[in-house]
Order: sequence, then C-alpha cells, then structure tokens
Amino acid sequence: MKKHILLLIISLFFLRCSDNQNSNKNPYIPNYSFSVDLNLNLPLYSNLKSPGNGIYYSNAGAKGIIVFNTGTGYNAFDAACPNQEISSCSTMTIKGINALCVCDNKEYNLFTGQGSTAVTYPMKQYRVQVVSDTQIRIYN
Repeated sequence: MKKHILLLIISLFFLRCSDNQNSNKNPYIPNYSFSVDLNLNLPLYSNLKSPGNGIYYSNAGAKGIIVFNTGTGYNAFDAACPNQEISSCSTMTIKGINALCVCDNKEYNLFTGQGSTAVTYPMKQYRVQVVSDTQIRIYN
C-alpha cells in the first residue's frame, strides 16, 4: 500500500512539471521559425563583442530582433513591442541596456526582457547558441 501512495505522489510531481513552452506566448507577436548566424567579425555586428552592447537585425522575427551581449552570454528578443499590436510604430529601438517601444514609451530591460513598469507581456525571447568565438546563432 505504501508503494502505491509513493508512486501516486511521484506521478503527481511529474504531471506538474512544465517545459516552459507556453511562457513565450504573446497574442500580439506571431511565432516565426528562423535561424540566423551572425559573424561578430563583421563591422555590422562587432558591437556584440563588448558586454552591455546590442544590435538590431531586421531580417527575422515579427519586426526584427534585438541581440544583446549580457557579459555572460547573449540574449535575443523580438523587436516588436510586446504589448502593442503590430503597426508602423511597434518596432522597438535600443536605448542603452533597454529597448524602447515608441508606441507607448515603455522600456524593457535587455538583460531580462521585463518591462520597467507594470506591463502584461515581457519581450518575446529567442534562443541563442554560441557557435564559436566569432559566430552566434539566433533561432526559434
């Protein structure tokens, strides 16, 4: 009998575990499949060699992507404002260590993707793989 109770408790534990697949869902930003390799030796992306710097890459995601060097790795976020419908003003710009949505003047931290004030959705994050010292891959 004790074995059955233990098995039931363990089963419930595994049913509660999540793979965070739903944590990146945002009704304003559609899901796009893409894979982009950035060569950090190119002048366009050389900013990413220094911590605290970011670049805007226009050919991926809903409105482009923002890639940011955190000092311990890289973050990549969709450049579409996460709390606005896609429009002509919904492309965020880099403002130091933040991204600014000009539609509503909300700022989002490029280390975490969270808004500096209360917002419903954080920035939509993409995966980053360090391929080599001079190349990173951003994909979804």
